[in-house]
Amino acid sequence: MTLSRSRTLWLRTEPLHAVIYFEERCRDLGRTLGLKGFWMGYFAARTAPMGPVESGAATAALGVFAPGMVERALPSAWQYVSPGRIVEERAACTARALRAVVPDIDDQAAALCPPLAAMVEDAPALARPLFAANRDVSERTDPVQRLWQLVTCVREFRGDAHVAALADHGLDACESLVLAAATGRVDQDTIRHDRGWDEQEWAHAVDRLRGRGLVDGDGHITEHGRTERELIEDATDRLSARLLRPLAARDADTLLASLERPVRQILAAGVVPFPNPIGLPRPAD
Repeated sequence: MTLSRSRTLWLRTEPLHAVIYFEERCRDLGRTLGLKGFWMGYFAARTAPMGPVESGAATAALGVFAPGMVERALPSAWQYVSPGRIVEERAACTARALRAVVPDIDDQAAALCPPLAAMVEDAPALARPLFAANRDVSERTDPVQRLWQLVTCVREFRGDAHVAALADHGLDACESLVLAAATGRVDQDTIRHDRGWDEQEWAHAVDRLRGRGLVDGDGHITEHGRTERELIEDATDRLSARLLRPLAARDADTLLASLERPVRQILAAGVVPFPNPIGLPRPAD
């Protein structure tokens, strides 16, 4: 499978997964369950398949959040709601959101779930904690819940791969974000705030990258930094391409083409904002 298929798989599954972050009712899920604010809900929902995880393990798995930000949410979230309940509620909430935005999503799920399930079931779980945890909760009788859970498995498989690629290139969590922001992939001020880093922590990360020649004296990306970032993205694509192994090239292309329709409907409805903190690029017309 080519790396371009791997990148396309991300572009055509990430918007389906992302309804949980951006659709209004899904954004309020944590508060509905008695959690304190959006971010406690985010961390609880994102890590719930792993069980009542502590903040240290969650911070390591998530890869780019400031430890203090995670510590404010976990493990205290489990005092208010169990991980099992969050898993069920997030699946139900995202299915309702998808049905509202994509009216024929049930019919589309019937075609999409079998190839996605073949990929997810065949994929290795070793060193992929968020993927492995989500796969364990992917069996759903509701077809739209199952579709969302399968694309979440795909998404977290790529996320685990990306964190591994960042670590392999010697970047810590804050440095990873500084380098991404320097490329223009994400907005610097937004991503720093949303991932919990203060100005001093960010400035120190800039200094470390400057010492490696990845950014210049003004914090702008250098050619070396741009190359390094491209290598990280290529490594992420390469590791994520393992998902496509069970499918023949023709079947993979059919799946990617079939995913385009619901994704276009989600984006046309304005569910995912641009720019956004997940790095999803604005689609070409």
